[in-house]
Amino acid sequence: MRYDQARYGDDERYQPLLSEKDTTEVKPGEGSALPDDLTRDSLELPSLSEPELARHYTRLSQMNWGVESGSYPLGSCTMKYNPKFTEEVAADENAAVHPDRPDETVQGNLKLRYDLQRYLAEIGGMDAVTLQPPAGAAGEFTGITVAKAYHDHHDNDKSEVIVPASAHGTNFATAAMAGYEVVELPSGEDGRVDFEALEAAVSEETAALMLTNPNTVGLFERDIADIAELVHDAGGLLYYDGANLNALLGRGRPGDMGFDIMHYNVHKTFATPHGGGGPGAGPVGVVSDLADFLPRPHVRARDEDGEVVADGADREDLTYERYDPPESIGKVHGFDGNWLVLAKAYAYIARLGDEGLRDASAKATLNANYLAEQLDLEVPYEPFHHEFAATAGDRDAADVAKGMLDYGVHPPTTKWPEFVPEAMLTEPTEVESRAELDDLAAAFNRAVTDDEETLAAAPTQTAASRIDQVSAARDPKLSWHALDDATADE
Repeated sequence: MRYDQARYGDDERYQPLLSEKDTTEVKPGEGSALPDDLTRDSLELPSLSEPELARHYTRLSQMNWGVESGSYPLGSCTMKYNPKFTEEVAADENAAVHPDRPDETVQGNLKLRYDLQRYLAEIGGMDAVTLQPPAGAAGEFTGITVAKAYHDHHDNDKSEVIVPASAHGTNFATAAMAGYEVVELPSGEDGRVDFEALEAAVSEETAALMLTNPNTVGLFERDIADIAELVHDAGGLLYYDGANLNALLGRGRPGDMGFDIMHYNVHKTFATPHGGGGPGAGPVGVVSDLADFLPRPHVRARDEDGEVVADGADREDLTYERYDPPESIGKVHGFDGNWLVLAKAYAYIARLGDEGLRDASAKATLNANYLAEQLDLEVPYEPFHHEFAATAGDRDAADVAKGMLDYGVHPPTTKWPEFVPEAMLTEPTEVESRAELDDLAAAFNRAVTDDEETLAAAPTQTAASRIDQVSAARDPKLSWHALDDATADE
């Protein structure tokens, strides 16, 4: 099968931006109620018919790649197709409520939030959950800030946060931004936490250990009970990075493993495709000792006698209200968080239920193991769960990834974690069929055996050819005008 991605444009550029298409100068009418200094003399607006507008965006979508184009197996990012009924929920006119409305007028909205807090608490084995953080990294920072507030409140003199070398880069940044010294923990020979190294790192200065389980090569931390005991004995807290919660749904709970704080990437684990910087949501769950420090506002329920319901019972006589936890760290986002992302997560969890979530984690693990079996690449660490890190061996993993683009698939995460040489970290997710996995495996196997010249030129079949990744990251040109200016300077 031959792959050709759509390309539209002339020899100079790709599909022009909407603002660069045919425009008409619009002059404001006389008699405007606005002061003259607040109005423009004229405004150039695109003058396009509806078909022209629809075709413009269709062309752009055909030049791009997304989860609706094919598999998107980025390891530790869970780019997966999400069912569209959640979009319908978010688009419901009843979901469009102003966040400043009084509680008594938005009882349905507050009940949804309250129930989502309960659902997430049950899934994670936590006692309380805040929905405010707008992304996973924001959830991390919120969680570590809660930990810091807890230690400060109890006059615990703590200065260090331990982070495994294989952790997401945001873990290191989060700990440093919260004012802690970061202690990096090397991985053991089996890819898991090196327990002896952890024993040496833990001290009275340890405020927390940030851990992902399964870790970033899909391995379950078998010593998690001993790890939790070691950290707790030193007066530290155990933080769970929810990036890989997909593998645990319905099978294990971070709270039961001894974790005190966790964040959920609801945009990864439940609904709303993740990428491009948002939209997302990163709720944070904590054990009861930390609940008073959660951001404000929180949502709670009262029964018909006015008593706060603490057990999360789902009863028809309850009313719901926003309140501020007594030792709250304050607000971490405007209003109540990314409401529509949360509504989609609620819909996804409610639709799948316990069995559906458990089935999703089973299929995610099955798909990862099936795919790995079809690859002609070594997978150095196993048994893994929902993701694995293959090695490209003596080939450059980034080159192999570029080559895979020419075979009509999106490549995996490359060159991370660093303790796997030329790593290709792959997470097929639970949504892909056997045929899709076979196509993905075939692309892996073809690209890794392509000759050097072919890989060096790849990709050749996509709308954009190989970009200068360093310049794209350090000196981005975010509009055609900037690109034109740069070309003129040359």
